[in-house]
Amino acid sequence: MTTILVTGGTGTLGRAVVGRLLDAGHDVRSLSRRPRTGAGRPGLGSYAVDLRDGSGLAAALAGVETVIHCASSPSGDTEAAGRLVEAARAAGVRHLVYISIVGVDRIPLGYYRAKHDVERLVADSGLGWTVLRTTQFHDLVLRMVKAGARLPAFPVPAGVRLQPVDVREVADRLVALACGEPAGRVADMGGPEAHSARALVRDTLRAGGRRRVVVPLWLPGKLFAALRRGENLTPDHADGTVRYRDFLAERGGKVTAGR
Repeated sequence: MTTILVTGGTGTLGRAVVGRLLDAGHDVRSLSRRPRTGAGRPGLGSYAVDLRDGSGLAAALAGVETVIHCASSPSGDTEAAGRLVEAARAAGVRHLVYISIVGVDRIPLGYYRAKHDVERLVADSGLGWTVLRTTQFHDLVLRMVKAGARLPAFPVPAGVRLQPVDVREVADRLVALACGEPAGRVADMGGPEAHSARALVRDTLRAGGRRRVVVPLWLPGKLFAALRRGENLTPDHADGTVRYRDFLAERGGKVTAGR
């Protein structure tokens, strides 16, 4: 089996990817600023590396064949990816897999522009590469609703739909891609259903036993115009099978919003 390094290995997606790689028998190196080894599973190495300065990165990459780049932050993504690419080239990494977001080339949002810049950097790296774009995770929708539910009235952007996807299914896809040959930009991946932002908020609040006044707002600007056009959706690649309502049902009492 191969040695695979996962950046952001303690994040929502990274944890799922690491677990699946270990189940498949790979040697896995989990990279994060504050590593948590959990139960110390056989085959798992935990490395404390901050991609913002790259300290310790060369040692973590020594002998690695494949990198799955899951680490992300609201700022500094491009610089961190540049350090990772440079170190991966020096280490002789064969395959770099990057997780991106549907619509990064069409939605005028700073975070998305940075993700698109990283896509280009990966493609121009000289390494074998694969880029997968997905829609938002169920977990992100849940966190957003919990944050908004602290207010007595819940504003939601009118005319905006989301197509949330289950992080475990994304992890399955990433692992399959990482274990294959470099494939360049592969087909997008979205959840099985697209819902209005209002419906997602309503369903999440109901699952958590909370009552809020949901107020649709027609928001101006290029960002919300792009979202109303559905640039964040991938209806032709609704590959996920876990619906948002299934995710909420599985979470049970853990979905209570505003607490």
